[in-house]
Amino acid sequence: MSNPSNPSLILASTSVYRRELLERLGLSFTVISPQVDETPLPGESTLELALRLARAKAAAVAKEHSNTWVIGSDQVADLCGAAIGKPGNFERAMAQLQLMRGSTVTFHTALCLMKGGTETTLSVPTEVTFRNLSDEVLESYLLAEEPYDCAGSAKSEGMGIVLLESIKSNDPTALIGLPLIALTGLLRDAGFMIPPKKSPLENT
Repeated sequence: MSNPSNPSLILASTSVYRRELLERLGLSFTVISPQVDETPLPGESTLELALRLARAKAAAVAKEHSNTWVIGSDQVADLCGAAIGKPGNFERAMAQLQLMRGSTVTFHTALCLMKGGTETTLSVPTEVTFRNLSDEVLESYLLAEEPYDCAGSAKSEGMGIVLLESIKSNDPTALIGLPLIALTGLLRDAGFMIPPKKSPLENT
């Protein structure tokens, strides 16, 4: 049971991965799907896109829940300035992996914590270098993992790790979709106790 003195918290996301990551902190929270158009704006960089969408997701939910802290997050993969999104199917995933093999891709994982007129938005970059693997290996991976809801088709917490040569980041959870190191700091500043305090009865 979470500390009852902790503020209320909402995760503005439909991502199962973000929900599972947030659960690691032991906090009580609810999940609400934000209705946000994720189309990039003309001339918008991949970092600007990730930051804007993270804030937009938080704002869409905070609009109806002004007295609750809301977490918004978004991730955009950047290959030479071009955004690599969620593939949605095998064919697009295969094309993504073929494009990225032997290259270094920067994953911008943006985070926004918002309540009323208070907000903090930031991004945690992760540099991922892909191995130069054959189409046969890429196809085997896709058929085994089916990572069609993951930006860049590389599910690093699963079998996607075999595609990678290196990962460079200050936060290992950022690549999965929610930078918990940064988020923990923001939540503590907002008055959350992490880990939440348990009553003596819960340890018996």
